[in-house]
Amino acid sequence: MTVLLTNDDGILSPGLEALVTALSPMHDVWVVAPDGERSGFSSKITITEPIRCKQVGEQRYAVSGSPADCVILGTRGAIPVKPEVVVSGINIGPNLGTDIVYSGTCAAARQATFSNIPGIALSVNAYHDPFHFAPLANYVADHLEHFVRAWDEDHFLNINAPNVPIYKDVVVTTPAVRRYDDWLVPFEPPRGGVYYFVDGGPRKESVPPGTDWYAVERGELSLTPVLVHPVNHPVEERYRDGALTGSA
Repeated sequence: MTVLLTNDDGILSPGLEALVTALSPMHDVWVVAPDGERSGFSSKITITEPIRCKQVGEQRYAVSGSPADCVILGTRGAIPVKPEVVVSGINIGPNLGTDIVYSGTCAAARQATFSNIPGIALSVNAYHDPFHFAPLANYVADHLEHFVRAWDEDHFLNINAPNVPIYKDVVVTTPAVRRYDDWLVPFEPPRGGVYYFVDGGPRKESVPPGTDWYAVERGELSLTPVLVHPVNHPVEERYRDGALTGSA
């Protein structure tokens, strides 16, 4: 298959290189990735300025825009092939539960689905060496064709791995709810004004079984199909009220 690789950690990320190594022997691999880190960019797309796309190696391109921009370029003619699947990652750090909303890694997989191409997001639950990228990269290489057959236009696949050499199990999960305790760290530069850094981390909460966070904490590889189209839930009934609906 023709595989488009991207990420949000930048084109020099070791997680991306692990995927190139694992997928290249069996597939035609092209890399279109940001020229630097784009973590937390979510589904940002560039529409008010040009996007630079520079070839930096054989079948490898560095892009000045976001992860979603990379997928748009890679599927709309910036490279001379039509990808059959987009694989985003391997991200340094997990993308669990509601992290999906902010994640540039997941946004790239979501953008692929918007383009009617299977999208897979990959993350490992670690921020520091040693990273165990190879088990996840090899698992995806071994099962990529099955993932493509299971895909439909309503979802992308979000895969999170514990940072271990051998997984206890592989499970299908739903997204957890991850709440964060964040705070601001101010910095006052010599010329005046105030800059702020956002710091914090996820709250220590009980995590329901069957969720992605629960699985990864137990040493399991988590496969989470994520719907890309917002759907109405029973909560909509609260708004079916004569004071809210009908003639404005």
